[in-house]
Order: sequence, then C-alpha cells, then structure tokens
Amino acid sequence: MSNKTIRFTIEPWITTDERVEYTTNIFKVLKRDMRIDSENHEATFSILDAPDWINVIALTPENEIVLVEQYRYGTEVPTLELPGGVCDPGESPLESSKRELLEETGFSAKEWISLGKVSSNPAMQTNHTHTYLAKGCIKTNEQKLDGNERIHVHVLPLSDFLDLVKTGQIDHSLVVAAVAKYLLIYK
Repeated sequence: MSNKTIRFTIEPWITTDERVEYTTNIFKVLKRDMRIDSENHEATFSILDAPDWINVIALTPENEIVLVEQYRYGTEVPTLELPGGVCDPGESPLESSKRELLEETGFSAKEWISLGKVSSNPAMQTNHTHTYLAKGCIKTNEQKLDGNERIHVHVLPLSDFLDLVKTGQIDHSLVVAAVAKYLLIYK
C-alpha cells in the first residue's frame, strides 16, 4: 500500500465573514464571504452546514448484504441503498451506525470496521460521510422508524448488490463511494 501524500499547491480562499441565512431541521444555509489574496478578489458562496452522516455495509454470516428501500424526496423516486443516516449530537459515527442499522433494519452486528470517511460534497457542504462494515449481521429486533420513514428491508447476495451498482441501478453517490472504499480494502 502506498503512503503517498498529495501536496496541494493552489492558494486557499480566506473566509472574511460568515452568516446563517436559513436554518432547517437538517442543515443550515450559510453565506460565506471569501477572498483570494493574490488576486484581490472577493466572492460570496452558499454553503450547507450539515452534521456528519454514516453508511453501513451490513453483511450477514452468509455474505448477503442488508439494504433499505425508501422513497427519496429530492429525486422523487424510491431507492435501494445502504442503511444510514445522520450522526446525532454527542454520538460518534460508530454509535450512529449501530443505532441506524438497528432502527432502520432491525439487524445488529458482532463486528464493526471503519472504512473511513468521504467529504459528502466539498463544493457546497461542510460534512463528511463515515462508512462502516458491519460483519455477522443478524435480525435481532423490529424496525423503529421515525414518523417520516417508510423503509422496506432487502437482503441480497453481495454479488447481486455489486452488479446493481455496476449497472447504475443503484446510483446514490454516497453508496457508490462506500462500495469503492469496501472494494479497495477487501477485494
């Protein structure tokens, strides 16, 4: 494994002012005034300030993957994706992963391995998405969904899931990023 580090050479922008424009139940919209000194140039950017998120690659002892089907309001279509969600205040990403897997699917796992994190969308978001591999998942509870969640649980052979990602039938970018992390580490 390579230990190469990228040496960035681009001049960073400097934040000169930041204010909250709007607050939702999920994120804040910030207006960030920024400056690039060498060009004496200033601009204002819209930023989504959100808590970190998690995704769980949940594998059963039979090497099947636990997935969730849910309707997504942004794209207005149902999706098949990894169990996941928002890190609650005071929770570590691992604690959030365990909670979300249990709440959304009723499954729990014996072994948890961090696959790292990705920047959710560095162009306009402040948060990261942490991915965990949960091994030995078994059904231990019923789902405990919140008032707006409608989730159907699917358990598929891992190879079938990977085929769905490969063909683009599963196209959620953070799910695809989690799959890339998994494949780079375990395949």
